[in-house]
Amino acid sequence: MKIGIGLPAAVPDVDATTIGTWAAEAEQVGFASVGVIDRLVYDNLEPLTVLAAAAASTERVELFTTVLTVGWRANPVLLAKQMASVDLLSGGRLTAGLGLGGWPEDFAASDVPTRGGGARLRHALTTMHRAWDGALSGQGGPMRRLPEGRPALLFGGLAPAAYHRAAIQGQGWVAPLMGLQMLEDGATAVRKAWADAGRPGEPRIATGRYFSLGHDADVVADEYIRHYYGKAFFSMARADTLTSPQQICDELDRLTKAGVTDVVLYPSSAHLGQIALLADAVSAHRLWPGGSEGW
Repeated sequence: MKIGIGLPAAVPDVDATTIGTWAAEAEQVGFASVGVIDRLVYDNLEPLTVLAAAAASTERVELFTTVLTVGWRANPVLLAKQMASVDLLSGGRLTAGLGLGGWPEDFAASDVPTRGGGARLRHALTTMHRAWDGALSGQGGPMRRLPEGRPALLFGGLAPAAYHRAAIQGQGWVAPLMGLQMLEDGATAVRKAWADAGRPGEPRIATGRYFSLGHDADVVADEYIRHYYGKAFFSMARADTLTSPQQICDELDRLTKAGVTDVVLYPSSAHLGQIALLADAVSAHRLWPGGSEGW
């Protein structure tokens, strides 16, 4: 299992000028990836813009979205070009987890209905692949063709159609950032769909967890999770938020046993010191560089 760290792009009032530094330090201490989550009507930075900044500040780390919302992004050609630009800027390091999205206010602000998301996603994927294949042309020639298999795609969602999409159209599945049972059930369904399709190897199973370390870790976690999720989902999200080195290592063990291949640990604070604290917390884990398994 590869261990990544989230960029603090969804921490309210984050100093945006520190994103590049955060990504560079994350790479320097050994994380395999940096990740972003997605909201529209919220105090966060736009995720693909953030990954472009991270790409400019790094050379090795994978750039993850867990997930990027397609449901209310009504222009798939523009989205394809934005994703292609991040992929090209990073030398092919973008792995885009895609999902429909679940925040009603984001759809309302985009003047997009919440219903019919599956059909819109299917249409968007067809259009985006045409763009990446160089099949969309204008005066002066086609859009730039990407190398085959780029950008790498994963898919989120908890419905049978989402599991099938992850197994057939992508490299695998992105589980929610909370809920071990949902993860285990979904991973089983995706692996079955993958095997039924006759695909070689195994799907990637990615997920994330929130963390907060250091002084007042629990207070910081409470404040952030409550702000992001509100009362309705606070208890569920907070239950899987990690606030001590032991909790982090225990959760990494659980995720490994569940068959997770990639995990991104998202900070509840934008303080740069969280990078070193997280690296120290997982330094004894067998999956950390220098441990018995490495990356």
